[in-house]
Amino acid sequence: MSAPRRPLIVTADPDLLDDLLRLAAAGGTEADVAPDPAAARVRYPAAPLVLVGADQVTACLRARLPRRPRTIVIARGSAPDHTWEIAELIGAEHVAVLPAAEPWVVDQLTQPPAPAATARSIAVIGGRGGAGASILAAGLATTAVRAGHRTLLVDADPLGGGLDLVLGWEKVDGLRWRALAGADGRVDPPTLLSALPRRGDLVLLSFDRGELPGVPVEAMAATLDAARRGRDVIVADLPRQLDDAAVLALQAADKTLLVVPAELRAAASAVRTTATVKLHCEDVAVVVRGPAPGRLRAREIAQALGLPLAGTLRPEPAMCQALEHGTPPTADGKGPLAELCVRLIEDLMRTAGSEAAA
Repeated sequence: MSAPRRPLIVTADPDLLDDLLRLAAAGGTEADVAPDPAAARVRYPAAPLVLVGADQVTACLRARLPRRPRTIVIARGSAPDHTWEIAELIGAEHVAVLPAAEPWVVDQLTQPPAPAATARSIAVIGGRGGAGASILAAGLATTAVRAGHRTLLVDADPLGGGLDLVLGWEKVDGLRWRALAGADGRVDPPTLLSALPRRGDLVLLSFDRGELPGVPVEAMAATLDAARRGRDVIVADLPRQLDDAAVLALQAADKTLLVVPAELRAAASAVRTTATVKLHCEDVAVVVRGPAPGRLRAREIAQALGLPLAGTLRPEPAMCQALEHGTPPTADGKGPLAELCVRLIEDLMRTAGSEAAA
């Protein structure tokens, strides 16, 4: 069983920290402490309650931490006028001023945590260009829908060619990234999801054919927040050169899959990608794609990268031909890719059930 999650205090003000630790002790609970958003980022999404000191609220806004429920800004004595405005921008539900709000803060610290969000997120990255990450991401999303899960597929690789083409959705109406450029998180999740291209339970966020590369960070944060509350599965296709938006998606991912062709140069390139990815996501595994011209074995590549082997992929000429005609990968549920995607989605959702039970 996993250790119980603890409230998170984000402040570098020693007097405010002393007050909050005292209030936590009065409520019979312990709290994690981070002096700034960088130290808080890993624990921020999953904490049952986050108390952000007024000294760090502007830094949290600049760091673009994802919006989340049960976030409270805490000040001592008085709160400057700008604190209330910035608190709203970071998604805080309240601003509490000590010492007057001490009894209320104790009540918040002692409330049992709300049930964790059921949405599960998996990120896919190519170990080198042309590795097949986009096809795996689309296959995972299609498979998740076939299994009955409401799914969001996020195309965050501006140079990847477009997941709408992989799905055969280039003519499906709906908003693309450019239309969300002004999103700052203050959007209604159902409204956002309903405005994106969709077929059945699969929703896609991708690029316009003519738009400039780049994913707005604020739009990524708003999309992930909406998906956590309105989807069961999030699949993100990420670029090898991580921008701020891709880092947000990685940090939100429960698991990251690195797709590596069974070639020596591809494995060497993937070493650098692996090091970068592991800075932002703890659970990283490799999918090795054949053929292997030099007869490199999948387990040898996994060992060289220091990653667990999530699976292997064999060439599927029929699937590649179907993609050219607009048929999504794994649409018929047959073939090596479909079999791998079924197992990966089952593992992802099984992990969700185990964590909920714990």
